Amino acid sequence: MATIVHFDLPADDPRRAMEFYRELFGWKFEQYEGPYEYSLIETTALDGSPGPGGGLGRRGAPGQRIMNYMGIADLDATIAQVEALGGRITMPRTTVPGFGYLAICTDTEGNPFGLWEENEEAQ
Repeated sequence: MATIVHFDLPADDPRRAMEFYRELFGWKFEQYEGPYEYSLIETTALDGSPGPGGGLGRRGAPGQRIMNYMGIADLDATIAQVEALGGRITMPRTTVPGFGYLAICTDTEGNPFGLWEENEEAQ
């Protein structure tokens, strides 16, 4: 069954946002060593077990909001299923080198969500 495996938080001021979430929820941030400003987020559940991972980066567009990504086994098959069920693909299959593949969709009610297929060999 698919579940939320990752979330992205866009921020106008990433340092300010990190401090807010660090103080509010105790989240831990680790700077991503890549070509753009992005920090990985570590969360924990109330019982102390690992929670979903996330990321925080600079907002790319004025309307950009929090995006939840559902972990799935086969991105192409899931994209086809989204469309067959009346959803829309708003950002097609995109490679995140060394991590996997993602796509962004909207459901039949216009709610955005992401799909994530993990694959460390993605290029």
